[in-house]
Amino acid sequence: MPRLNPRLWVDDEYEQAAFDRRAHRKKAGKPRRKTEKPPEVAELAALAAQQEREESFRFSYHASRHERQWIADSLGGFYEDHMIADVLRVVRGGKEATVYLCAGDPSVSRESLLCAKVYRPRMFRNLRKDYLYREGRPNLDVDGNEIRNVGMKHAMRKRTDYGQALLHESWIEYEYQTLAILHAAGADVPRPYGRGSNAILMTYFGDLQTPAPTLNTIRLPRDEVQPLFERVVRNVELMLSKERIHGDLSAYNILYWQGEIWLIDFPQVMQPRQNRLAYAIFERDLLRVCEYFGRQGAQVAPRRLAAELWTSHGYSLLPDVHPRLLDEEDEADRRLWASLAAENR
Repeated sequence: MPRLNPRLWVDDEYEQAAFDRRAHRKKAGKPRRKTEKPPEVAELAALAAQQEREESFRFSYHASRHERQWIADSLGGFYEDHMIADVLRVVRGGKEATVYLCAGDPSVSRESLLCAKVYRPRMFRNLRKDYLYREGRPNLDVDGNEIRNVGMKHAMRKRTDYGQALLHESWIEYEYQTLAILHAAGADVPRPYGRGSNAILMTYFGDLQTPAPTLNTIRLPRDEVQPLFERVVRNVELMLSKERIHGDLSAYNILYWQGEIWLIDFPQVMQPRQNRLAYAIFERDLLRVCEYFGRQGAQVAPRRLAAELWTSHGYSLLPDVHPRLLDEEDEADRRLWASLAAENR
């Protein structure tokens, strides 16, 4: 059997040149030359670049030194592109991301207030069983294109620092693309205005003093409960029609403001036909939503509703999956799964 030429596996001209240099060094027996800058030089250069960013992007929000640098790195591009004029304050913070209220630049947006969702650097690295959500999803680059480069794929498989950064960007790109698709289709989701390497700029809901709360923090007026529940279901159905499953839908990820609702937080979005756990996670989404609206007084039947929505869009029901495979973190979820099992008996 003839030997395979390793040059055939090289992905592009840049990698080809690197391959040739490595082969030459190996043949000549010469040690690799160190071309890195001395640590003190690299540190000074990074510090100078950081100071330049912070000086060019001055904002009203009083942040700590570390947070100011984080904001400048994550939102500086939006400022340079004249999409935002200022960062005013924190809307909400959490283990996954911090949302900032921004003043929109009137030359670009008609909305005077926008919000910027800035992700925690290690948010997706710490997500338990993240492979459950990534199954069937191609990894995307910052331009929304599937990553095909062999070296980049290898880095992601090995979970190197570079590979982790690529996966982090892919999660964010999925959220951005999902928001764009669903907003264009008329879903109740924020409109995305722009995307950076670590942030998404989108519609803000609320007023200057008070951001729209999430459903889990309020009790709805009685006459709004059933209409809003039906509205959430219509959004879930619209997502299915666009081959999207939220993946983490609950009252914690639905905003409420003056009788209106919006679904938020889509990085774990899944495609129904590409993931073996899609129906189980879809059913879990509806179970969580129904649990909230049921306590508010709505008429709910989560298991039947999930099956009807799923099959009405041409998807086949998959075998039940044990909840241990999913990302069950708290006692509330365990109680919900117990009620689901009791309903199925």
